[in-house]
Amino acid sequence: MRMCSVLGVPTDILFAVLKINSIQEGSFYNCYNGGKLIMILIFRLLVLLLCFLPLNACAQNTITGHFPNLANQQVKLTGYEGFDTYPIDSVKVDKNGAFQLSFNQKDYGMGYLAAVDNKAFIVILTENENLKLEGGALANSETVEITSGQQNRQFEKFASEHRQREQTLSAWDYLARTYEQDSLFMIHAEPKEAIAKEKQRIQEEDSTYLANLNPETYVSWFLPVRKLVSSVSTIAQYRTEKIPATIDAFRELDYTDERLYKSGLLKETIENHFWLIENSGRPLDSVYAEMKISIDYMIDDLLVDERKFNEITDYLFKLLEQRSLFEASEYLALKVLNETSCTLDNDLAAQLESYRAMKKGNTAPDFEFNGDVFAPAYQSGNIPEKLSDLNNAYTVLVFGASWCPACPEELSQIAGLYEEWKKHGIEVVFVSLDEDKQTFKNFAGNFPFISLCNYKKWEYPVVKDYHVFATPTMYLLDSKREILLRPNSVNHMDSWVDWYLTQGHSLK
Repeated sequence: MRMCSVLGVPTDILFAVLKINSIQEGSFYNCYNGGKLIMILIFRLLVLLLCFLPLNACAQNTITGHFPNLANQQVKLTGYEGFDTYPIDSVKVDKNGAFQLSFNQKDYGMGYLAAVDNKAFIVILTENENLKLEGGALANSETVEITSGQQNRQFEKFASEHRQREQTLSAWDYLARTYEQDSLFMIHAEPKEAIAKEKQRIQEEDSTYLANLNPETYVSWFLPVRKLVSSVSTIAQYRTEKIPATIDAFRELDYTDERLYKSGLLKETIENHFWLIENSGRPLDSVYAEMKISIDYMIDDLLVDERKFNEITDYLFKLLEQRSLFEASEYLALKVLNETSCTLDNDLAAQLESYRAMKKGNTAPDFEFNGDVFAPAYQSGNIPEKLSDLNNAYTVLVFGASWCPACPEELSQIAGLYEEWKKHGIEVVFVSLDEDKQTFKNFAGNFPFISLCNYKKWEYPVVKDYHVFATPTMYLLDSKREILLRPNSVNHMDSWVDWYLTQGHSLK
């Protein structure tokens, strides 16, 4: 039965296959040299082997733990997918503190374990690495011992040693500045040389450890990226000479790399990249120039992956808006809208379109004040009928609603500033997206500025004409309806008033 031994199928299983077709054990031996039976046998064996292959291909990896303090608690394993997390497995720890969780190929990357306190213990989920842990509490990594799992051991070792090296480097950085700036110490060259030499040695230890990792492993990719992301604050404050190289390192990252999507670092990578540029000590115009270069790197990289192109563009646009980096967000919007290689999601396209249609310098659409209108500052019969009827120097146009979480506070602030703004020739027009007459009256009835609503919410024509996709949204217009500013808050608008109208700085 050499054929059986070659294919690795036990003899009893072979005979079971033959008996399915009512072939007797004896007749097999009698007809062993018969070609027909041999062909049938080979076919049946191949079918049998194929039946086993999916089980092997989908074999699961495991995380086994022994934590007596977690007895009878629920432990869950969570994975990362882009900006989100998702549950992989969950199990109740037995009375002795033992548990086992499973993961498979789609989960390869980084993940975390958490018990009822939801504090995470980070783990690497990778092929052929069944992780074994034991200790006191997942929330306290110092009490956890990795008894099996090479890449996880390498990760833990570097994380611990890198933290110690960084703390020591910070101390040497302080001493280096002292010897460079303090007249009492700066005359001593030998200590300065010794400090520089020790800093170099510590940094080389980090580099050597990373260089010695197997380049085919996930940990060899993850640790340098994690080090890059976590270094940003220290570099911005104490190692400013490394800022250009660090920004370049961010630009060289492949934002389509699935390893990055499974790392849990995607959000931090983008945020820290642009935070470092913003806090690099450059003038604002230089900051925007650098951000535009980084945007070009990212978008050009993402064109090959439409899903990631949309996800990352959406996240970056919102990030720049939140940080009031409007020149950069406008550049991103226009670049993406002009890109024909990828299809934008409808919601994202509408959001970005507002920058093309409603960017600074454009003329805002005129519109009628239809529906219900409150205008306490105007006498009855003298209420403007449309935006162009206003004869003031500036108009702040606000889109909001009573159901918008931030709108009540923002509009109350505007109401408090209205009389002061009015002195500088500013009128305020509030366009409400409310749907109920009484709700609108209760919300806007006491505002001192013009308020109007036609109860069509997002279908309000002026809302569509101004490409409003979120509330509150504000525009500052001049007397010719030229867009001067897209304030991101009342404070932003009031600062503009103070700088240009109160202090008299030129608008040009």
